[in-house]
Amino acid sequence: MKKILNYINGELVEPASGQYLDNFDPSRGTVYSKIPQSEFQDVEMATKAAEKAFPEWSAKTAKERSKIMLKVADLIEENLEKLAHAESLDNGKPYKLAKAVDIPRARDNFAFFATAILHDEAPFYNMGTSGFNYTLRQPIGVVGCISPWNLPLYLFSWKIAPALASGNCVVAKPSEVTPMTAFLLSEICIEAGMPAGVLNIVHGLGPGAGQAIIDHPKIKAISFTGGTKTGEHIARIAGPKFKKLSLELGGKNPNIIFADCDFDKAVKTSVTSSFANQGQICLCGSRIFVERSIYDKFKTAFVERVKGLKVGPPEENDSRMGALVSKDHLEKVMGYIELAKEEGGSIIHGGNKVELEGEYSNGYFLEPTVIEGLKYDCRTNQEEIFGPVVTLTPFDTEEEVLMMANSTQYGLASTVWTENLNKAHRVAGLVESGIVWINCWLVRDLRTLFGGMKSSGVGREGGYEALHFFTEAKNICFQYDH
Repeated sequence: MKKILNYINGELVEPASGQYLDNFDPSRGTVYSKIPQSEFQDVEMATKAAEKAFPEWSAKTAKERSKIMLKVADLIEENLEKLAHAESLDNGKPYKLAKAVDIPRARDNFAFFATAILHDEAPFYNMGTSGFNYTLRQPIGVVGCISPWNLPLYLFSWKIAPALASGNCVVAKPSEVTPMTAFLLSEICIEAGMPAGVLNIVHGLGPGAGQAIIDHPKIKAISFTGGTKTGEHIARIAGPKFKKLSLELGGKNPNIIFADCDFDKAVKTSVTSSFANQGQICLCGSRIFVERSIYDKFKTAFVERVKGLKVGPPEENDSRMGALVSKDHLEKVMGYIELAKEEGGSIIHGGNKVELEGEYSNGYFLEPTVIEGLKYDCRTNQEEIFGPVVTLTPFDTEEEVLMMANSTQYGLASTVWTENLNKAHRVAGLVESGIVWINCWLVRDLRTLFGGMKSSGVGREGGYEALHFFTEAKNICFQYDH
């Protein structure tokens, strides 16, 4: 059975405790590898290694750091199929999805930030004959990066790459639910010649390794993606220590469909935005609001397309949906389906566990589920489910749909479907979310900012927003001697 190791000071090492956790294959419901159960001692070793490496890494030129990071990107590309198979096995997602989206994005994250630092500019303010000011951005030091299980290497690299590019050294913890590709990244970093201690990857549970990272006095910034409750906990611990915080948290995203939309495109894309990655993407549109005049037509077309989504073994080419990430998560999502029934909802498609045969008979598979007839403010429509479950709700006016869309504590992303340019931009400006897609979904430009408002997070990631988060800005003023 494969044993995952920590990556500390440039080496693959056992956890200090010698203890390991079980790592499950979600599609089979069986243990297939072991994960280090790291604690404070492991984080302490990683932090010391990062502190030791920081002076030399931060002193390198942008071009020197870029060269090493581009080598990591190249090796991710060379190992794309291996990494995609590992991601699919570890997470339960279809192999085709991991190969087409997850691993290429991890490659692009390293490549983007490696080249972005070559083109960064510092503000300069000329005071005429008096002198001038300029802004100097300097790396923070040792930073902590904690990433989730839904897009494991994709989001792990999304945090690590800008931190490294900015000249910081990193102590990172991937999710204990999906650790495999982070471990493989350790091997890639060694091959790429990443200096010892610049990146350290510590595996383990949140209360152990994660808590040690947010507690550590020498770790000056925390970048976290995950649940809102965990984000609250991190803020309570890190806030009084005056650590910099970037928190990308939950979502309950509205998908607003007006009668004047491109109907076929809206239906097709809405199926994808509802059920991609088994609905386990924080950007999925889990609340679909449809203008009443086309509600029945949309519902019929939408459900017909959903019926064509094959739930099956992740490695099979025709599987559109794989397994949910864990048994606990499957039970949580099914609990919300039962709640929806109690709240008066009608299951118009799905709602059941999918029973496969043979080696997959114990897998965590669930039908894509469509529910209607719920009040906009019920728990099913207010709480994050994070699975293949969407609700359909009709609306009559723009004011009504904005009220319903903005009614949750979350404000991460939204989608607006209309061919009316004025309406599109008006609604986009009024919906309470950090990201708005007009007539599309999940179209990403890595230069743009990413993040949510309200309980969906604090701060922004992406582009120069990420590079600036991982630096401290200093204004330098020079006055001419007259």
